[in-house]
Amino acid sequence: MAEYEPTVRSRELGDEVRALLEEAGLSGRQAAEALGWSQSDLSRLLHGKRGIKETDIATLLGVCRAKPDRREKILQLCREANKPGWWQQHGSRLPRQLRTLIDHEDNALTIGDYQATLVPGLLQTGDYARALLRDAGAVPQEEIDERVAARLARQNIFGRATPTGYTFFIHEFVLRLPVGGETVMSDQLHHLLRMSVRTNISIRVVPASVGAHAGIAGSFRLMEFATIKPVVYLESETSTLFLESEAEIAAYRRILEVLASTALGEEQSRELIRRVVIELYRDREDRHEHTQMGWDLLA
Repeated sequence: MAEYEPTVRSRELGDEVRALLEEAGLSGRQAAEALGWSQSDLSRLLHGKRGIKETDIATLLGVCRAKPDRREKILQLCREANKPGWWQQHGSRLPRQLRTLIDHEDNALTIGDYQATLVPGLLQTGDYARALLRDAGAVPQEEIDERVAARLARQNIFGRATPTGYTFFIHEFVLRLPVGGETVMSDQLHHLLRMSVRTNISIRVVPASVGAHAGIAGSFRLMEFATIKPVVYLESETSTLFLESEAEIAAYRRILEVLASTALGEEQSRELIRRVVIELYRDREDRHEHTQMGWDLLA
């Protein structure tokens, strides 16, 4: 069987199957024999690293004498684990790691995010994302529109029936880095103001005046889920990394806790964003119009 990149659904399926086997008193060897698999095949399933046919899961459920409600839940997970993610509509050139990130974002209950240099992807405007990709020069010109569309499509997560809880910590430097020029940055900062008043989104700024702080080592994202272990996502120019060990999760939780005591409160953060907008348009005749827009958003 082909091994593939684990997803939240495939990992959740593996956890459910593991629990079912334990409840039924079946060893890995007995379960593998019932399915006609090797034990390594079963191990990959339990770790979310392989697909499985619904008929095979049905056989296993029969061997374990699963109750009807449990049976339906696991069969549904099997169907979802084998289902292609939405990212495929944007083409195959999206990095594999980004597809995994998208799947995790879509299933997280809470996300804690610290960004040291850029606006978080989930909060970027299209113009900001396009300018960022264009000026960084790491993405071929012909792929930029595709990447921007993918980034904006990720923001559909904000419209979920059961919204995820987000806490975004953003360093003040992010607000002042002129990505795309004054107009693009003004629109981006106003977008942050609009997003900051949503009930499930908290945007807090780490002021430059604090100097060294808990997040100084770099940006990261901690995602928590209902039934699978938390994941920390790290990204660099050439690689991405998903951390899952208890020690790693505990360390990043601690960083978020310290950032919470260091960063400005939500209203103070909005006030700082407004001040940056005013500074950005200091020498423009339409400064008053843009400044008033920022205040009106929160009136």
